Order: sequence, then C-alpha cells, then structure tokens
Amino acid sequence: MLFMVQMQVNLPVDMPAERADKLKADEKALAQQLQRDGKWKSLWRVVGRYANVSIFDVESNDELHTLLSSLPLFPYMDINVTALARHPSAI
Repeated sequence: MLFMVQMQVNLPVDMPAERADKLKADEKALAQQLQRDGKWKSLWRVVGRYANVSIFDVESNDELHTLLSSLPLFPYMDINVTALARHPSAI
C-alpha cells in the first residue's frame, strides 16, 4: 500500500541543542535504513519549512503507524497521511 505522508517538525525552542542534534542524527539513520529497506520510497524537503513529503510502501495502515511512531522526531511532528491508488491514466 502506498501512502503520501506530510511531516512538519516542531522542536521546542527551549530544547537543548545537544538533544536536538541527537534526535536529528537518530532520525536520519532510521530514515536512511527504511529507504534501503524499500519502505520509505521517496523523501522530499518542503522548501522554507522544517517539513517533508514522503512516499511509503507498506503492507498496512498498522505497519505505517508503527513505522511513523518509531521515528525519533515523532513526538514533535504534525503528520498528515493520504492513502494512494494508481491513477487509471498513469503510464
């Protein structure tokens, strides 16, 4: 199942820099592993915001929820999920 996931990160302004840096490094490592595993198909930065648009290819809604909630930055994200279906005009 394909999903478009929009993620907006909202780190607290008073979060210590060391904590933020650790979360970001852990997030990057997991995101890259999920891409290598074929689960996180595409990752795009939203210009001018601490946000991204991603495409995930997972077996179920539950798998996507488990994956997203495992992200180190998850507690600081606003997430919108859209299920995708192949368009009949797509080549």
